[in-house]
Amino acid sequence: MSHRLERSTFIPRPRREVFQFFANAHNLGRITPPFLNFRILTPDPILIRAGARIDYTIGLYGIPMKWKTLIEEFVDDSHFIDLQISGPYKLWRHRHEFHDVQGGTSMTDTVDYQLPLGPLGRIAHRLFVRAQLRAIFDYRAKIIRELFP
Repeated sequence: MSHRLERSTFIPRPRREVFQFFANAHNLGRITPPFLNFRILTPDPILIRAGARIDYTIGLYGIPMKWKTLIEEFVDDSHFIDLQISGPYKLWRHRHEFHDVQGGTSMTDTVDYQLPLGPLGRIAHRLFVRAQLRAIFDYRAKIIRELFP
């Protein structure tokens, strides 16, 4: 079963500046909650472009997990899509979109995801995964507001 998380954030800065911030892989660590123990494994320089691959680790409930992503699509100053090629999800496809709005930029995250393990994955989603993902994106929004006052 597929799920979707969608979140829009207003950022009072020009789209080019906002896009460049999010297209820098190292800034992902700045907007990821500390409890995930996020760490990039790919050596520098990391150029976010179509076809780029980024390896990192996260910790879920104290269990370290490797996560590999592919930048599936990249359109400068517009959007990019990262696709999990290995990691904890059966599917994780995250589209980052950036649009000019009055006074700044609207950034929209759309995550389509599926959990593994069939019925157990559906139960886990209802019990904690959905709430955890919302908390992660709530944290991101809070940090983004602090970084771009």
